[in-house]
Amino acid sequence: MPSPQDDGSNDDRSGLQSAGSSGAGGGADHDDRTWPGTAAAYASWNADERRADRRPEPEAIPLPQEKLDPRASRIWLINNLIVTVIVTVIAAAIMYALHRWRDVGLVWTIGIPVGLLIAQLVASWVDATVRYRQWRFEIRADEVDLKHGLFTHTRQLVPMSRIQHVDTRQGPIERHYALSNVVFYTAAGSMEIPALSVARAGEVRNQIAALAKVHDDL
Repeated sequence: MPSPQDDGSNDDRSGLQSAGSSGAGGGADHDDRTWPGTAAAYASWNADERRADRRPEPEAIPLPQEKLDPRASRIWLINNLIVTVIVTVIAAAIMYALHRWRDVGLVWTIGIPVGLLIAQLVASWVDATVRYRQWRFEIRADEVDLKHGLFTHTRQLVPMSRIQHVDTRQGPIERHYALSNVVFYTAAGSMEIPALSVARAGEVRNQIAALAKVHDDL
């Protein structure tokens, strides 16, 4: 038979268990109520961070479109042929000297200069043709855009604010074909747009001078 003290202890333990269960249930209810709000706030904060870190992508600068005068390839071919003749004559003189004083065979004496001549002729034509096809330029309000290169393609964007002087230049071959080169100077050195017609070269020179606010002496 249980004693009165046991009944009191049982009642106390039952009350504590009930209070603990109520407290645990209340905590669970509180967590259930606050977790969705916390998750939503964190997701909103994370989205704001991603938007803050996102940088606008720079606009792509269009490639230059204006070509050189079609006679440019002819001028470059002539220049290459002049170099070819000089190199071939030197090679032939060396091989003749070796044949006469070092007993080098006649096949080598003739074959090396001829082979060198053929290789240079092919290289000269390829160089002039590809260079003309690759050369493009564009004059914009804030920059000069140049694109050129034979095997390695080079693109140069020269700010108008960096240009200090601009002029036109002709060599004897350019004068014969009524072509001119536009040369402009910055603190880093000089660059040029080659082989334009005389009229177009003058227009480009004057346009760059006006946009860069420089005074040429021509």
